[in-house]
Amino acid sequence: MLTERFSMIAFTAALEPLRLANRAADRALYEWRLHSRDGLSAEASNGVRVGVDASFREAKRLDAVVACAGVDVQADDHHELISTLRRLVKSGATAGAVCTGAYVLAKARLLDGYRCTIHWENRAGLRADFPDLDVGDDLFEIDRDRFTCAGGVAAADMMLSLIRRDHGDALARAVADQLIHQRIRNADEPQRPDLGQKAGVAHPKVQRVLELMGASIDRPAGIDELARSVALSPRQLERLFIEHMAVSPTRHYATIRLEHARQLLQQTRMSILDVAIASGFNSASYFSQSYLDRFGHSPRAERRTTAP
Repeated sequence: MLTERFSMIAFTAALEPLRLANRAADRALYEWRLHSRDGLSAEASNGVRVGVDASFREAKRLDAVVACAGVDVQADDHHELISTLRRLVKSGATAGAVCTGAYVLAKARLLDGYRCTIHWENRAGLRADFPDLDVGDDLFEIDRDRFTCAGGVAAADMMLSLIRRDHGDALARAVADQLIHQRIRNADEPQRPDLGQKAGVAHPKVQRVLELMGASIDRPAGIDELARSVALSPRQLERLFIEHMAVSPTRHYATIRLEHARQLLQQTRMSILDVAIASGFNSASYFSQSYLDRFGHSPRAERRTTAP
């Protein structure tokens, strides 16, 4: 099920392992049909148009249905797709999603009671819009008759795991070899390196503090508390951050929280005050000024430029 501006890489990474499984097995293990809202070609986020077989409403008798979405997934109500997904699941279809397709499944209430995942950039927005949802940060999730993944090449890992489940490890490895995919990653592997690895920081105590900062965005810990957690004084922690990050821990912590706020402003309809609170700012005016200093425009201006 291709939404407008779907992710091309997630789409092909999900589909090609199925084609190669058929090739490696020398028989049709999998068949697929492509659907769009109106039955006409669907345009990916890179501008490439993909021909489809039929509209969402024409989808019938499927063993599994996969929602493939991409950028600005929250800007559409997805009414036709949601109706189709509910109808197919009611008829016994397994439901899956690649990239931001998990957002559509969540809107259809098809992830209630299931563990799921989504692209890291959209995780905060999904959690904000569906606070009762069990959203993980893993590469992909296969939970009974639901499967979701982070998007990108993670879709290939998820499909390879499904092929392994359905037809055995040997076939999954043969498909991975055809993809020049040296290792089928496990579901619980992280989507991206932690903040310390991402920043290229080798010092273990700085890495640990960065992890704690990332895990406490809505209720930021004090620098004294962070320093104590790694058996340092605040002055020693400050010195390490200046040496390894070229910035103070206070300023870097604020940057992490402001980046989080930006994602919420772009991907949710939360009020600016709620975004501020969710990002660890108790004062809306201080949040707005900090945002302006960081990004060169106000939170309100950010919301205007990303509104559908």
